[in-house]
Amino acid sequence: TPMITYHEHNAAVMRPHLIARLKSGAALALVSDAGTPLVSDPGFKLVADALEEGIAVVPVPGASAVLAALVVAGLPTDRFFFEGFLPRNGVDRERAIGTIAAEECASVVYEAGNRIAETLRDLAAACGDERPAAICRELTKFHEEIVRGGLGALARAGASGEIDGRGEFVLVVGAEQPRTREVVSAGAYPAALAAVEAAIAAGESRSGAVRRIAAEWHLERRRLWSLAHET
Repeated sequence: TPMITYHEHNAAVMRPHLIARLKSGAALALVSDAGTPLVSDPGFKLVADALEEGIAVVPVPGASAVLAALVVAGLPTDRFFFEGFLPRNGVDRERAIGTIAAEECASVVYEAGNRIAETLRDLAAACGDERPAAICRELTKFHEEIVRGGLGALARAGASGEIDGRGEFVLVVGAEQPRTREVVSAGAYPAALAAVEAAIAAGESRSGAVRRIAAEWHLERRRLWSLAHET
């Protein structure tokens, strides 16, 4: 069967040609050499254009990196949050990692090998060294590798080169464990928010300040995190 390359760099040019072929009566299959098509890739734009033109789209179930990682992570998976690829840097990255730190269910992150050490470091800083996680490399392929442990240990392994940085990665981060908290007044949050801003001004990261102050003040981290990003 003839094959045509379709990827992020040529998608905008290729889509009109593919849609034209579909409208002429051709049947095309969108396949992927890694993971499920349309999950964190440009395939969804082709599907959206096809649907807009009234072209039928039929799913064919196949291997899923998200589900495969959840199966082998060894963490509770009755609920999970799929983040996909994290923003590369800046406030958007900090906000996304802070959301994962506050999640009370497992979180799934895609990452490229050349950024895995940095991402493990940032996740450990936001979630804490003891948060359980699993690193899933090259799932369903010949060099498949699964490494489990606390984020702190995994971050150190990434920094030292113990984790092979080649290939594609899926990270599964365990849930934030609910803590027994004292009943606090809603009025405590403005004061805690001021403490967060003071800590940031003193050089502490926003995610680190929220995590520390929420724990020290017995507050809900998710609520404090949301307030800290409204300012």
